[in-house]
Amino acid sequence: MNPTDMTAVELVTAYSSGELSPVEATQAMLDAITERDRTINSYCLVDEERALAQARKSEERWNTGYSKGLLDGVPISIKDIFLTDGWPTLRGSQAVDEDQPWNVDSPVAARLREDGMVFLGKTTTPEIAWKAVTDSALCGITRNPADPTKTAGGSSGGSAAAVAAGLGPCSVGTDGGGSVRIPASFCGVVGFKPTHGRIPLFPASPFGPLAHAGPLTRTVEDAALLMDILSLPDPRDPTSLAPFATTFRGEIGRDVVGLGVAYSPTLGYVTVDPEVRAIVDRAVQALDAAGLPVTAADPGFSDPIEAFELLWASGAAAMLKNFPEGARDKVDPGLGKIWERGEKFSAVDYLDARAVAADIGITMGKFHLTHNVLLTPTVPIPAFEAGYDVPPDSDLTSWPQWTPFTYPFNLTQQPAISIPVGRTEAGLPVGLQIIGPRHSDDLVLAVARYAEHVLG
Repeated sequence: MNPTDMTAVELVTAYSSGELSPVEATQAMLDAITERDRTINSYCLVDEERALAQARKSEERWNTGYSKGLLDGVPISIKDIFLTDGWPTLRGSQAVDEDQPWNVDSPVAARLREDGMVFLGKTTTPEIAWKAVTDSALCGITRNPADPTKTAGGSSGGSAAAVAAGLGPCSVGTDGGGSVRIPASFCGVVGFKPTHGRIPLFPASPFGPLAHAGPLTRTVEDAALLMDILSLPDPRDPTSLAPFATTFRGEIGRDVVGLGVAYSPTLGYVTVDPEVRAIVDRAVQALDAAGLPVTAADPGFSDPIEAFELLWASGAAAMLKNFPEGARDKVDPGLGKIWERGEKFSAVDYLDARAVAADIGITMGKFHLTHNVLLTPTVPIPAFEAGYDVPPDSDLTSWPQWTPFTYPFNLTQQPAISIPVGRTEAGLPVGLQIIGPRHSDDLVLAVARYAEHVLG
């Protein structure tokens, strides 16, 4: 099997048996990036020399019968939002000065490095990860491997596209309103947003409790393994949660047959593309027939888009005020408008929006007393033309308007995962979202793994 087609678990198995070395796997990924990424544009930085040096050290460990961690020698990419020692973190912005010390690892990069994973490079992001597609003046447009004329989604579009295209088996992105799950759905991969604080972050995100990090992989098993690495504690994040009591990889095989599952195809207010609706409906029906009894039920909250957009704009303004003088003339025009809007809100406005989030959290807490998990489409539409912030044939004006299934669960800080469940007639992937109560990351992963098995 070509290493670029292998999962992280398959690579580790091959290393252990001696059938494949980390150097061979890493070189295969680097060759694939050279060959394929000119079209997709998923990477903004590739460091062949460093990747092969890390791979050689991993190979030495495997040859002596000692692996450093769970995924020692497995190639991985990192979204260009996370500080990574030795590489600039430009956040997709021309306003960030590259000529400065880059000698700090974020918790994400530190945990991956400690595990012995091989860093291929950094993946593209829109400027400061502000929107749900991936393009910037700095890096250009990131395209969907399923159809390069379409968007990969965002803001972790580079990570999702890289995994989908075989340019590395896994990546780590950020999710402040759907930014892991949206591109996972559009590109046909797994994208997991754990409970807020489960993966430590540093520096603290100005988007506050909206901000999550999460893995993008080809399988739920790989996502669980990455969670065991990424969720280890870091003292630099005072909001991080205590270590998980067992292991995520040990929990994904638990018996979930008979759990109470709710399906809300619209959340009570979303208009869904008929083809997307039909694909998700079929997946839900298959899960019901396989032993996950599904009940049609809406959670009972109205669209919180106004509160979300206020919190989002406030966070963007807080980050951008620290940018160098003259940055306003350099940033994405759409981001500039968000910046100006965010500066107009008061502390009272912010707290009112946080109260809306709390109310939805209470509603979902009560909902989960009856329903163990909630199923929805991940995105109500398939991927649209690349280079646009909103579908060009629509009257929409902002990205949250076409992502109504994802951002509510950033407001509530709940774990949510997107898994691929089919493709449209045009070959575009469609995702199913699985949401669980706060702190039930293991349950969400277990249900997703079962669904993955049922749906093939």
